[in-house]
Amino acid sequence: MLRYLAAEGGTEHNPIIPLWQEIVVGSIAFAILCFVLMKFVFPRMEQTFQARVDAIEGGIKRAEAAQAEANQLLEQYRAQLAEARTDAAKIRDDARADAEGIRQDVLAKAREESDRIIAAGKEQLAAERATIVRELRTEVGTIAVDLASRIVGESLADEARRTGTVERFLADLDGVASANGSAVRTS
Repeated sequence: MLRYLAAEGGTEHNPIIPLWQEIVVGSIAFAILCFVLMKFVFPRMEQTFQARVDAIEGGIKRAEAAQAEANQLLEQYRAQLAEARTDAAKIRDDARADAEGIRQDVLAKAREESDRIIAAGKEQLAAERATIVRELRTEVGTIAVDLASRIVGESLADEARRTGTVERFLADLDGVASANGSAVRTS
């Protein structure tokens, strides 16, 4: 142990206690290292950190702006869709109204055409009836004159007399027919 104590007082150095030169050199090196870190590295790290924060916050803001824009576009699309549905319903209603109007026009034209055809048919029937009545008068008149000639025994060939006789006969016949027609209607 003495040796140890003697060695301590001698030229040998104790490894637990640093030399004062090492402390000075270490302190100067530490100061230089701190200066370099504070002057160059820390500001650069702060810039990088701030850039990351800005990028994240900017990304969040951009995402919020994009979300707001998307919501606005969604509302616009919904409004346009509702407007399109309203327009489609209006177009459908207009088309139905137009179809009903066209239907009414077609029915009116069909009625007019039907009435025209019926009137033309009645006119044609009246004309044919008049023609048939005229032909029958002539034929009945001829037959009546022939019959009267046979009954009377003289010829009724004179046209004026014959026409007068036929007209009287037919007038009497019309009178009898009218009287019978009114009697039938009243009963």
